[in-house]
Amino acid sequence: MSLEMNKVEICGVNTAKLPVLSGAKMKDLLRRLQAGEESCREQLIHGNLRLVLSVIQRFNNRGECVDDLFQVGCIGLMKAIDNFDLSQNVKFSTYAVPMIIGEIRRYLRDNNPIRVSRSLRDIAYKALQVRDSLVNRNSKEPTVAEIADELKVPREEVVFALDAIQEPISLFEPIYHDGGDPIFVVDQISDDKDLDHQWLEGISIREAMAKLSDREKLILNLRFFDGRTQMEV
Repeated sequence: MSLEMNKVEICGVNTAKLPVLSGAKMKDLLRRLQAGEESCREQLIHGNLRLVLSVIQRFNNRGECVDDLFQVGCIGLMKAIDNFDLSQNVKFSTYAVPMIIGEIRRYLRDNNPIRVSRSLRDIAYKALQVRDSLVNRNSKEPTVAEIADELKVPREEVVFALDAIQEPISLFEPIYHDGGDPIFVVDQISDDKDLDHQWLEGISIREAMAKLSDREKLILNLRFFDGRTQMEV
């Protein structure tokens, strides 16, 4: 963690003395807020600022101002508070962390010197949602063509869109521990291991291999997968 991340005060908030709300207290405050008791909102925000701190630590290598990231993360937290459904059997932190991450990512994308068009970003995130849906439905990775068919866009647009939104954050890295199972970054963007990019490349390779003759497939398998030398092939 950087020196700036270790500072006690961020945006005028003493991060060394943040309260921790119990699960029962959280539910009580959320019920009262949803019943119209607006005074509970401040307690919910202040009692969950640790979530924002946990998330922004994952972005400390971006060179962004910590105060700015904290403020943006708080916007995500407030959206989570306003939209949380108490009828669902899920911890608030499990719901809030992806909301906070999403808000910070939008901020970083919109402030990225290499701008990606909003339409391209929309295609990319819809493609990732379709990918998850198809995996759940068919129990296997979909092809780019299958995703493009679902979205009714050319397959090239899917490839360009997914390639444009790569971010250095792991999809499966624990981001917050709430006294039980860790919360993972579910989302859509890969870290240094480049998981989404590998997935996309894997699909492209499989589709290209499918168009080759049996002899050509054998040669490639021997050379690149079995490690044979060119002379052996």
